[in-house]
Parts: sequence; C-alpha cells; structure tokens
Amino acid sequence: MKTVLFEVATADDVFARVQAVLASGKPDRYAHMSFESAESMARTMTPSRWRVIEVMTGAGPLGVRELARRVGRDVKGVHNDVNALVVAGVVDRADDGKYVFPFDRVKVQFELRAVA
Repeated sequence: MKTVLFEVATADDVFARVQAVLASGKPDRYAHMSFESAESMARTMTPSRWRVIEVMTGAGPLGVRELARRVGRDVKGVHNDVNALVVAGVVDRADDGKYVFPFDRVKVQFELRAVA
C-alpha cells in the first residue's frame, strides 16, 4: 500500500528528514506533501479539493468528467480544483490528459504550538 503524508514542515525539517533517509540507506515510510504552515495547507487543500483527493485515492487515472461525476459537482469547478492540485504538485497529469493521484492511503499530520 502506497501512503502519502500531508504535513506541515519547515524547509529545515524537510532537509533533515531527507538527510536522515539518505544516511540510513532505507526508503522513507511515506511519500510526503509538505506545506510551510497550516495556513498554506488550508489555502491549497480546501474542502472541495480534499474531496477530490478522497475520490482519487486508489482510483488510478481519472478524467475530469469522471471526477466531477464521482464528487457530485460541475465539471468546471472540479477542473479548477484539480488543476490547482496539479500546480501545487499534489496531483499529476498523465500523457492522455487524465489526472493521477498515485496513492492508496492518505495521512495528515501537523502540530500547533504556543507562540513564544
């Protein structure tokens, strides 16, 4: 099962994780989609886009019309959302024009801390 972890992480955190993986010689447990802040994640991953990701998880390549049918929304709105996810690097576009989210499972993790 291929899992992706959506997370809030600083560039330093991501760099440290990559260094640790390289040093260990073992693959990371998850693929990562990192956002610099909870606000950045919320701007990119709106509720309607989370629904698109939910439908795409484990589904293989899907065209925009099929995505719209599965989420119960109009094609134009889904097209706008899925293209925003492509720009953000969350979803890929296949050569045939279909959209691909190559994961079978999604985890989301972030931590909020008191401001000093």
